[in-house]
Amino acid sequence: MEDAYTGAVMDWRAMVRGRCPVCHKGEIFRVPVWRGYLAMHDRCPVCGLKFEREPGYFLGAMYVSYLVSIPPVLALMLLFWRGLAWRFDRAVVAAFLAYLPLVPVVTRAARVVWMYVDRHFDPD
Repeated sequence: MEDAYTGAVMDWRAMVRGRCPVCHKGEIFRVPVWRGYLAMHDRCPVCGLKFEREPGYFLGAMYVSYLVSIPPVLALMLLFWRGLAWRFDRAVVAAFLAYLPLVPVVTRAARVVWMYVDRHFDPD
């Protein structure tokens, strides 16, 4: 039972570090987020896994990104609207602008999460 728990922890750590969903060693992205946020390797440099399984593969990552983005944008919008008593339309625009710098990080993380979820349910 301890090995199964250790494996799950290693999966989580590899996911957070942006490592391959199969070998957990190869890096998915070629450069740090601030130098090229979607610059991905085509294949894992360690095990050779092809990251983009088919055309349009990362469409699922867009759904992950959307789900992750809704709560903080909503919280920011409510803070500006109710907390600071801004007009509703200005609060919406301000929340959008405040969240905009996080989009590259969220997009990148969503791709990693999508690859791990996809590999979990369809390993072949």
